[in-house]
Amino acid sequence: MAPAGSNPAAGAVASTLSDSEVVRRVRDGESALFEILMRRHNQRMYRVARSVVKNEDEVEDVMQQAYLSAFTHLHQFEERAQFSTWMTRITLNEAFARRRTLQRSASVAAAGRPESGQDHGAYSDTIRASQPDPERQAFAGELRKVLEDAVDALPDTYRTVFVLREIEGLSTAETADGLGLAEEAVKTRLYRARAMIRRAVTVRLGSVAAGAFEFRAPRCDRLVARALAVILGVHPGPERLLPGPH
Repeated sequence: MAPAGSNPAAGAVASTLSDSEVVRRVRDGESALFEILMRRHNQRMYRVARSVVKNEDEVEDVMQQAYLSAFTHLHQFEERAQFSTWMTRITLNEAFARRRTLQRSASVAAAGRPESGQDHGAYSDTIRASQPDPERQAFAGELRKVLEDAVDALPDTYRTVFVLREIEGLSTAETADGLGLAEEAVKTRLYRARAMIRRAVTVRLGSVAAGAFEFRAPRCDRLVARALAVILGVHPGPERLLPGPH
């Protein structure tokens, strides 16, 4: 993602501070520095949320709520763990909660429909996987789209494990910790997920996985601005956004 701002001093702060140092400064009252953490971890949190909730609008809502929850409970972060691991766990919890809510609403809606009727309601459009947007259409190469479709087609329990392990690069232990699973269960689900994806795609994952499900600059800026508006009680303009690893 391209830098969202042009403040060299702010950029220097963002590049030199570790996550733990940023967390300590935010705890000490420099709330605006939480933006650094959001920009550093937006890509992973997007992939994590999207592995659970595939609707793009819901994914951004999950991410925003996860960041607000993390900011509110930042005093609970223990520095013996990585901030990214802690943030991943929060995002997964938010995503699973959102999916349960969607599934309950879908069940209620289905119960109120005639069995022979076909649902054309707005809610079914909301929970259905969204059509490719302009950003997705701009992806370079047909294979990446094939990969994303194959991952989206995986059952929920396998898709999240596959995204965390193969696309985001978490270890088995980190994935197990984030999902509350035994490591053997993670290994089993990953094995089965791989088997469900066509061999032609799996063989070529090494060259394309790192670029799948990109969270591009305009969406990064929009999410950061929305979250900061709640955290700081202001609506930051482009001139105060810090550059990030976009």
